[in-house]
Amino acid sequence: MLHPYYQANLVEAGCDEAGRGCLAGPVVAAAVILSPEFDTRALRDSKALSADKRDRLRIYIEKHALAWGVSSTCNEVIDNINILNASFEAMHKALDLLDISPDLLLIDGNRFKPYADIPHKCIVKGDATYASIAAASILAKTYRDEMMLQYHQRYPDYGWDRNKGYPTNDHRLALEQYGDTPLHRKTFHLKARQLKLF
Repeated sequence: MLHPYYQANLVEAGCDEAGRGCLAGPVVAAAVILSPEFDTRALRDSKALSADKRDRLRIYIEKHALAWGVSSTCNEVIDNINILNASFEAMHKALDLLDISPDLLLIDGNRFKPYADIPHKCIVKGDATYASIAAASILAKTYRDEMMLQYHQRYPDYGWDRNKGYPTNDHRLALEQYGDTPLHRKTFHLKARQLKLF
């Protein structure tokens, strides 16, 4: 069972992102506030769940969370401000969408750029520890996967329906064969001779 809260009697928003290590597509972040009555028994880190289970939990979270927001930062901005800052930007934009102001932010990972004047706590492997972060990880992952499936229709040669933009062998080989797309992160780009290093 995941912990229902970090500190009792505070309104906590869990934050997480998906797509940080990808070669293509946006980074997507989510922020979620759960009520004390929210049934957390099925929640897990999104990576530990099947796609079908994630999709069902997404519906449940959106229906029963006190508040939630999902936002993204595109590959061009990632190239301009780097992936770490782009992840922070996506989280901030997701927090902007909450219609309840939290007292504390629970951030998955070890770094965060302060948001407004709200205190935050960075938690390594927070998505496997706290329910609100796990819920955010599920929303971020499902929204990003959905985006990459749509992008796959435009650029079917890169296997984004399977790899979702991550640097799998088939994605790297497609980059070598076809070059990059407007959705690839240029600062992550692997030239043909670099591919031989993997």
